[in-house]
Amino acid sequence: MFLGTYHHKLDAKGRLSLPRKFRTYLTTERELVITKGMDNCLFLFPRREWEQIREQLRQLKLGSRDARRARRLLLGNAEEVVMDRMGRILIPPALREYAGIQQEVVVVGLDWYMELWSPEAWAQELDEAEASGLAEEQWERLGI
Repeated sequence: MFLGTYHHKLDAKGRLSLPRKFRTYLTTERELVITKGMDNCLFLFPRREWEQIREQLRQLKLGSRDARRARRLLLGNAEEVVMDRMGRILIPPALREYAGIQQEVVVVGLDWYMELWSPEAWAQELDEAEASGLAEEQWERLGI
């Protein structure tokens, strides 16, 4: 599983070296899918996890506007990437631009997938999350 927050720099070609702990998890799977996420971050899925998301999207009704938008956001912006022997992936320029990622990247492990953030957007997200907090009833609504 992917856990923790890591600060990394892109190389001159726009490649990100994934955290060593995450590479260990990915030893048998070098194919990943990167796409636009929510809140101006990028989602990075191992291929097997992506296939589950793709199947869920496939089950949504074509007549649903929300379903079409979800497909457009996730599938229409998705790129397959392959982790090289050094544990690096290339983040496509259009996705870097969307997330405001220039030189530095914050990699956040969220169990079965990762989020990639610009340091500024990540700091803002943390500030907002800590300011609003999750009240007891919000945790309960989430089923936790």
